[in-house]
Amino acid sequence: MTPIFIFTVVILSALGVFFAVVLYFVAQKFKVIEDPRIDDVTAVLPGANCGGCGFAGCRAFAEKCVAADSLDGLFCPVGGNTVMGVTAQILGKTAPEKAPMVAVLRCGGAKDKRELTNRYDGLASCAVAATLYDGNTACRYGCLMLGDCVHACAFDALQIDSESGMPIVDDTKCTACRACVRSCPKSLVELRNMGPKRRRVYVSCQNKEKGATARKACKATCIGCGKCVKVCTFEAITLENNLAYINDQKCKLCRKCVGECPTGSIIEVHFPERKEASLQVEQNLFTTP
Repeated sequence: MTPIFIFTVVILSALGVFFAVVLYFVAQKFKVIEDPRIDDVTAVLPGANCGGCGFAGCRAFAEKCVAADSLDGLFCPVGGNTVMGVTAQILGKTAPEKAPMVAVLRCGGAKDKRELTNRYDGLASCAVAATLYDGNTACRYGCLMLGDCVHACAFDALQIDSESGMPIVDDTKCTACRACVRSCPKSLVELRNMGPKRRRVYVSCQNKEKGATARKACKATCIGCGKCVKVCTFEAITLENNLAYINDQKCKLCRKCVGECPTGSIIEVHFPERKEASLQVEQNLFTTP
């Protein structure tokens, strides 16, 4: 080997060693020591990375839980109170319990309730359709029936019903991750309390038009008549912009409003069927001082 070749090898080797030493000291100087509890918390999280907690993924949520002084305001909707309880044990903190939530569709405008005024032949996407027009019925507040919420759900909790054309929520699979809420361009999907025995009552409408106009557009619309407000003894129902809304924190599930609604826009879920006489007896129990 020539002296020039040997010299070159020696110089390159020396430079390699020098830069390796420099990189080592730089790495030691600026290294970030990660709390091992982040891995522990990440391990107990469901790994859905759905964003329902408000963070980019489960690890980001775990990092926030470890760094936070308390777990107030932090909640994993997929894991629920069980996972948050385990997380609290790992971190030596307290996790406030939350009532189970479930997604509901605030629109009752099935195919037989709204007449088509035009036909949409574009991309089968609610987001795309909403940027182009108000919808293919006279109700500009109604569901577009193209299934963006179904595609957004990672838990198979939403399906399009072939008969009604509307999304149906399977509350046994819904994790309240909010993916469907974020996906709806009409803001028709809402998270509400699951309710005792999965029972809940809500207004399945978002139409803010005046009664006659709303009724002409959809047979199942809220017409803003106010009958439900008057009959509710718990002040759980408010009427604003011609639209009734039931506060699930105040609602006692007496169902008086359901019987008073002339259009059937107030929905009751998972209640046993009752005869009219027994319904009246139960309603009287709620109103008896």
